[in-house]
Amino acid sequence: MKKIVQIKSALKAKAKKDKAEFLPRFFKCGQGQYGEGDIFMGVMVPDARSVAKKFSDLDFADLQILIKSKIHEERLTALFILVAKYEKIKDNKLKKQCIDFYLKNLKSVNNWDLVDLSCYKVLGDWLINRDRKILYTMAKSNDLWQKRIAMISTFAFIRNSESEDTLKIAKILLSDKHDLIHKAVGWMLREMGKRQPVELKDFLDINATKMPRTMLRYAIEKLSEKDRKMYLAKKFDG
Repeated sequence: MKKIVQIKSALKAKAKKDKAEFLPRFFKCGQGQYGEGDIFMGVMVPDARSVAKKFSDLDFADLQILIKSKIHEERLTALFILVAKYEKIKDNKLKKQCIDFYLKNLKSVNNWDLVDLSCYKVLGDWLINRDRKILYTMAKSNDLWQKRIAMISTFAFIRNSESEDTLKIAKILLSDKHDLIHKAVGWMLREMGKRQPVELKDFLDINATKMPRTMLRYAIEKLSEKDRKMYLAKKFDG
């Protein structure tokens, strides 16, 4: 518990009042919004990361306390510590402890920054040479954050020059109604397309007319102007 107190104190020292007022609006914490009820201290990501670096040896018992915090930046710091632990460990049995911890605490990974800064570095990396069924289960769930985790976790595969799961999960989420899923799918398709442009264009040739506007615009962002115009025309003509 001593280290928990030290972490909370270190974060509090980096908190800024103007950010504490701004961040709840930025992360949509109002009534009925996706981050409803979340509490912010006003600590920016680089500062939370620097605190996490100093406490990367935090044990799982204390990490469990931290990740259950009602304060957003404390959960973020817990995830930064978990990522650091996972990346440092070489033994697969110990890495699996990090994965089990992450999956056990998915309810605390409940905003897009928490998802995006952790899932592909932990869960995605772990699944590179393993069965990826869990991502398909998450993609088909009713939970916004699990669906985003499923999509963003494939960034680890993209970095490994794999496109199959990115495309399959994108297809599952193609008709999702939430803007945060549109952005996640479009982002991963764009990243995949940087490395494997043929696969992206094949996907767009079939699916562009079905894609929400935001998803499509994200996906085609790095294509040539000619190709961007062509796919946008398909979308709006379709």
